Amino acid sequence: MRIKRAVNGVKKRRKILKLAKGYRASKSTLYRVAREQVMKSGQYAYVGRKLRKRDMRSLWISRINAGCRQNGISYSKFIGGLKKNGIELNRKVLADLALTDAAAFTKLVETAKK
Repeated sequence: MRIKRAVNGVKKRRKILKLAKGYRASKSTLYRVAREQVMKSGQYAYVGRKLRKRDMRSLWISRINAGCRQNGISYSKFIGGLKKNGIELNRKVLADLALTDAAAFTKLVETAKK
């Protein structure tokens, strides 16, 4: 006796085609092609999430460096000074301070210079 998938098969295909909405040409309409593209898109998304973390960190470092240069210190000396003084702020917070609150960032630079 053969197994007929009926409702479950239709649901499975509908789910894949819904995920493939917006893809070009047959990738959004044909199930077999859409399934391959959805799998590949998932891989791209996974890699992209890792790359975004890398990109954001480099952006934060650039912003901190710009703030440091305005206060007459290099980025590496600033980070080294913070570590010696036991100030544990991550780069995300430091970049936000450099961008939005220049006075507080200047105080941090003075502390790092000591």
